[in-house]
Amino acid sequence: CLKPSFKEYMQQTRANAAALGEELVQRGFRLVSGGTDNHLVLVDLRSRGLTGARAEKVLESVGIIVNRNVIPADPEKPEVSSGIGIGSPAITSRGMQEPEVRQVARMMDTAMSNTENAQTLNRVAQQVRDLCKQFPIQP
Repeated sequence: CLKPSFKEYMQQTRANAAALGEELVQRGFRLVSGGTDNHLVLVDLRSRGLTGARAEKVLESVGIIVNRNVIPADPEKPEVSSGIGIGSPAITSRGMQEPEVRQVARMMDTAMSNTENAQTLNRVAQQVRDLCKQFPIQP
């Protein structure tokens, strides 16, 4: 943990979370804390007419894993929620940096904006697979 490579990994993990949050904000999403100071981004989905449960399911269907998450003063039950939590360590471990993370955010936006459009969701799923092939999981 004290190796310079770990410090670099943690700095990139933080930079990736920030880039993800910034791109989502540019696309009209609201971050609960206005940004992030760590590896997590908490997104309020109410303005998009989505629940956390629906977003979690749609994003999983295209190969992007997030967690439904309650937000402060959440009007939804915890099992439904009004938000999603997104972590950046997994994509950082694959070697992705800010440009790729912004691409992931764009894919997330497309999927969450087209939850009932199978053709669009299939296209996003292929984009996710193509990106992951470029950044395979390292043993």
